[in-house]
Amino acid sequence: MISLDNLTVSYGGWTLFDNISLMINPKDRIGLVGKNGAGKTTLLRLIVGEQQPTSGGVSYNGECTIGYLPQQMRVADTTSLVEETAKAFDEVLRLEADIERLTREIAERTDYESADYEQLLHRLNEATDRYHILGGDTREADIEKTLLGLGFKRSDFTRATSEFSGGWRMRIELAKLLLRRPSIFLLDEPTNHLDIESIQWLEEYLKSYNGAVLLISHDRAFLDNVTTRTVEISLGKAYDYKVPYSKYVVLRAERRAQQMAAYQNQQRMIEKTEEFIEKFRYKPTKSNQVQSRIKQLDRLERIEIEEEDLATLNIKFPPAPRSGQIVAEIREAGMSFGAKHVFSGADFTIERGDKIALVGRNGEGKTTLARMLIGQLAPTEGSIRVGANVNIGYYAQNQDDLMDGDFTVFDTLDRVAVGDVRTRLRDILGAFLFRGEDIDKKVKVLSGGERSRLAMARLMLEPYNLLVLDEPTNHMDMRSKDILKNAIMKYDGTVVVVSHDREFLDGMVSKVYEFRDGGVREYLGGIYYFLEKRKIESLQEIERREAPAPKQESAPKESPSGKLTYEQKKEQEKLLRRLRKAVETIEKELAETERQIAEYDRRFAEATDYDEAEYKTYNQLKTRYDHQMHEWEKASYELEITEEN
Repeated sequence: MISLDNLTVSYGGWTLFDNISLMINPKDRIGLVGKNGAGKTTLLRLIVGEQQPTSGGVSYNGECTIGYLPQQMRVADTTSLVEETAKAFDEVLRLEADIERLTREIAERTDYESADYEQLLHRLNEATDRYHILGGDTREADIEKTLLGLGFKRSDFTRATSEFSGGWRMRIELAKLLLRRPSIFLLDEPTNHLDIESIQWLEEYLKSYNGAVLLISHDRAFLDNVTTRTVEISLGKAYDYKVPYSKYVVLRAERRAQQMAAYQNQQRMIEKTEEFIEKFRYKPTKSNQVQSRIKQLDRLERIEIEEEDLATLNIKFPPAPRSGQIVAEIREAGMSFGAKHVFSGADFTIERGDKIALVGRNGEGKTTLARMLIGQLAPTEGSIRVGANVNIGYYAQNQDDLMDGDFTVFDTLDRVAVGDVRTRLRDILGAFLFRGEDIDKKVKVLSGGERSRLAMARLMLEPYNLLVLDEPTNHMDMRSKDILKNAIMKYDGTVVVVSHDREFLDGMVSKVYEFRDGGVREYLGGIYYFLEKRKIESLQEIERREAPAPKQESAPKESPSGKLTYEQKKEQEKLLRRLRKAVETIEKELAETERQIAEYDRRFAEATDYDEAEYKTYNQLKTRYDHQMHEWEKASYELEITEEN
């Protein structure tokens, strides 16, 4: 469908792409990956035609239409949400007018046998077919379904687009893009401004979409759920893997190991050849051999290996000073801004050492509660009381915007650091990937990910015992997110994190508070436990909506007597059976792994020689056992929580 042929992009003496060739087929699901600065966004712009290559070209087969969502986009402020979204159907409206005109002209003609009449019929059929393909019959329903799927409410439909924040405006553009139904979507970080539910809706939409998808994302779960092919940009080359992201990571490690072995062999050969040349350069009897080896080196195609920063980034938050057992008490708290009600009924206690997630659609009150916790906002109903000796560190969504662009990276920390920590600023910056000349860069020239890392580094300048983090991973690449996640998991203080990144939250939090429909609900479990429960509740909601009873939008409630309804009991029993079966299955696998490990232990005790292959298998078994134990603990915990409810 789209062919990239020998694309080269050079800037002065530096080459970004070196003869890249790639074919994008109909219905492909491709994830585009690579280090920051590798050229991922540039590749999308080349395909769209916003940028021209130095050499090579992009060709399109057939009637290929492209839907491109860049990271930043301007949205018109002159219409309402639904009117702006309807602009996606400009072609449909033109076709409607054409169909009406052609139908009228055909009705007025009587030359049924003429070539002109036949041509009119042909054009009418073509216009009608195209009209149906573009969803002309169902456009109003499609607009509603898409806007609701992306998190808008029906009450938003008539609001002016100028009233929406930047993140919601990006959703408007994404909605228009989806409704245009192009042959291929080119999406640059589409999940940056979406919440968990909207991301899941978009995943399902893209998986079942009839066209092709090429996307850039730092959301590992999103890539795994949507893509089936991964293209890596590295050192100006494109490496094509016919697998999703997680499998690509494994295959890439294997390819890199092979490349490294070949590189090291070649370096040894070059070194020996250069030694020979140097040793015999001035010996007449060896002149032919010397010249032969010089030519051999000239002809040699040098193997390049992308330099990987393998420094272990042991980012550690300073030890948390001891606080009281109760870190914060939230009692029937709520917030309204004038006539706009945000949420009510938040009622829970945060205890020392808790790691909790605040999730839900944008605008439901997650950031509002975070700001209430740190004292920036006071609740308009109920109360929030912070416990004794609690010292709060806060990372805001717009934290990177709050830094002065004219300060250097080093100055940004130096101006807020006090005491002994000032002697460790370079070490702290190094841990956040700012090394050498990087620390002298001005903040205004940093990328979004670099600014996020710098803002996080500022949090390490003072020992806090409660971290409130609002979307800390936005703009961070996968490696930076993993580093931050590990640091939070090792942190001995209390953490409240607002995030829509499932992979980031998985294994890190043990409580989830969902902000939904003006209320707050507690889930005692990890993020995937919450998502599983929400899926079941959503199904129950749908069943109730389809029943003759009045329509309800809220989460399932118990009957007035406090007992579960028959349908809820059935669903609960079904979930319990599934969880018990999962625990039993893992227990059987654990028993078998234990048996195999015990067998190896017995053999090693009796062995008289060392067998490397057997020890490798033995270590793999122990790794598998650790993983199975983690899965068993998680499954057992979910079963225990569900049985208690």
